Formats: sequence, C-alpha cells, structure tokens
Amino acid sequence: MRKQALEFYFDFMSPFAYLAYQVVPTLVREFDLEFKLKVVDLPSVKKAAGNTGPRNVDIPLKIRYLKQDLLRWARRYGVPLNFPPTLESARINKGVFYAQDRGVDGAYCEAAWSMGWGSGGDINGDIELKRIASTMGWNPIEFLEYLVSSDAEDRYRQATVEAEEHGIFGVPTILLGDEMWWGNDRLDFLREYLETQRKGTRV
Repeated sequence: MRKQALEFYFDFMSPFAYLAYQVVPTLVREFDLEFKLKVVDLPSVKKAAGNTGPRNVDIPLKIRYLKQDLLRWARRYGVPLNFPPTLESARINKGVFYAQDRGVDGAYCEAAWSMGWGSGGDINGDIELKRIASTMGWNPIEFLEYLVSSDAEDRYRQATVEAEEHGIFGVPTILLGDEMWWGNDRLDFLREYLETQRKGTRV
C-alpha cells in the first residue's frame, strides 16, 4: 500500500522550522509516512498571504520574548539553538534542489540546520556553504555555482508559487491529506491526528 505523504514546508531562516524539524522526521518514521521536504521563500509566502507587517526582528519587545521562548523549546527537545548572524536564506534554501536531484535532501537539511540554528553559523556564508557541500561529498565550487543558477532560481520561485496555491502562509507548515498544521507548537495535534488515524485503520 502506498504511504501517506507528509509535506513539510520550511525556510532555513525560521528557527521555528528548525525546532519542528527535530520532531517531524521521528513522526514520519514512527507512522511510516512518505516525507516530502518543501522549501519556500518565506517573505514571498507571507506577502502573498497579505502579511505585510513588520518582521519579528524589527519589534524589540517581541523578539526579546521570542528568543526566550525559542530557548525553552530547544531545551524541551534537547537540542542547541544559536542565532545565525544573518537570516538571508535564499542560497541555502536553493541547495535543497541540488540535494533532491541526488536523493539526499534529508541529509542536506540535517547538515544545514545543524550549521545554522544548531551552531549559529552564517547560513549565507561561502565558507559555511562549502563546508556543507564537502560534508555531503559534493564539489563545493559546483555547489556554489548551482545556488546562483537560473535552474535553482526557477525551481525556487515555482516551489514558492505552488506553496501559495496550497494555502501556505508561514513556516513550518505541515500538510497531510486535507489537514494542515502551522507552527512548531502544533506538533502534538499532528501526533494525535496520526494516532487516531492509525487506530481507525486497524482491523
């Protein structure tokens, strides 16, 4: 029987997507799902949804609280969380397509998350991107060249448009069948849904 597909929409600029990624792959394995990684341009998705307000980082009181809350979640999951020096994520996002072409997008995401929000590395830095490529066994120069190629740009734009067409307005967002969950703090609801669904399919 064909596995159900769980679509995980994310942008490497999002710490909440980083946190969700600490849990979602485990759920995918536990409930025997097909895992589809869907990278998007978060600013474009938000704009298309009508979310044109200031960024969290531009609201001092809010970002101060969010940093505390993010650290609470990181402690709950037992993972490190360190802010990268930049949130410019277009190039590292496009690397997902390079990885998908080689069937290793999951491993690439692990490496990218670890370097960025895990270690606080520069997610737009040439040195860091080359290091990820080397970790993956790729030619670092060829990888950097791909990130600024027309193929990468076209696929990134198309992936973002498709996300908008599916009603995605932020990340992390998870789609499973006709159901949607938005936010790292909705993963308990996802688990409950999966458990109920599994019980319902038992003979």
